[in-house]
Amino acid sequence: MSRVAKNPVAVPGGVEVALGVGEISVKGPLGALRQALTSQVNVVREGDNLLCKAASDARESVAMSGTIRALLANMVHGVSKGFERKLTLVGVGYRAQAAGDTLNLSLGFSHPVSYKMPEGVKVETPTQTEIVLKGADKQRVGQVAAEIRAFRSPEPYKGKGVRYSDEVVVLKETKKK
Repeated sequence: MSRVAKNPVAVPGGVEVALGVGEISVKGPLGALRQALTSQVNVVREGDNLLCKAASDARESVAMSGTIRALLANMVHGVSKGFERKLTLVGVGYRAQAAGDTLNLSLGFSHPVSYKMPEGVKVETPTQTEIVLKGADKQRVGQVAAEIRAFRSPEPYKGKGVRYSDEVVVLKETKKK
């Protein structure tokens, strides 16, 4: 059996879990999330814990049990505490400004870049060079962060661009004559 799936998912107080046919929904103080389930995995609720068990001994079933367990753990964490991703702008004149559900970026292009936030993701700009993305869905927050980073990813010679706050950019040495 998957070693990941052996660990139960603890459901904290204030989080409601509804097991349906072919899907599971989790509702908490920060929102509600849904996940489709496969027939290869059985999800069982025992008290305040969720257990994911493989329906058979097939490799795919065992692997999916660990995957579903990780997705459920992320859903429970997301609706109770939420996920956060920080981005940093490095470069002269690079600025970010949050206006409602739109992020306005000045990244050295001849035009400003406007990015509309998808539903479920909130954006904050504590300073002009910092962007903080928050949301309940880990995958969606990470995808939005990747799309914003893709507007101007860090270049290897000066390190200018949009980067994750914990990202380390290894700079190349310039060409010698």
